[in-house]
Amino acid sequence: MARNLILSGGLFHDFAATSAALAEVLAEVGVESEITEDIAGALSEPSEVQLITVNALRWQMTQDRFADLRDQWRFALPAQARTTLLDHLDRGGGLLCMHSASICFDDWQGWPRVLGGCWTWPKSHHPPLGWTGVRVHGEHPVVDGLRDFDVVDEVYSDLDVLPDVEPLASSNGQPLIWARPVRRGRVFYDALGHDTRSYDNEVHRTLLQRAALWLLKRPVTITE
Repeated sequence: MARNLILSGGLFHDFAATSAALAEVLAEVGVESEITEDIAGALSEPSEVQLITVNALRWQMTQDRFADLRDQWRFALPAQARTTLLDHLDRGGGLLCMHSASICFDDWQGWPRVLGGCWTWPKSHHPPLGWTGVRVHGEHPVVDGLRDFDVVDEVYSDLDVLPDVEPLASSNGQPLIWARPVRRGRVFYDALGHDTRSYDNEVHRTLLQRAALWLLKRPVTITE
């Protein structure tokens, strides 16, 4: 069974619930997950897992609107943690990044180049949480043959996305999901997943299970 480390926790989301839901989805394809909110501690030494997942909202909070929360929640990613993530990719590991991972680690200039994009204040935004239609694109193994689907979620909008990123799914013209090789490993970003309703959708579950298999460099054979 493949091992997955889920880096969890932060503001404005029930990360305990979504990380548990994600762990349950991935367990169905043989991925065993450990969940931690101690991101710096978990990445303080070389990783022995095959998959690392970022399902968190941890950033410097330099924006004035978060001044009252800064002392408790401000987060900077230590140099060793960055090294651990890059070494994981160098060894061919997979990196699954969910929803607010695009806001995380804003003190690390290299993170957007790893992820493929980032949230940029104040340009980036999202409409209110609600139903949205997700369009699936292309023939990448993760989405090949999957149908479009409707989900209750937030649509992250006007992210700064690298020019070489080819979206695998979008909503209202906004790229939501992509996959890319980084160093010797692979990275998958899914901007969905605000709460557990997103993980109840069967197509989204299938997509995430395929993503995990692709990140692990295993055959992608899951069907709806």
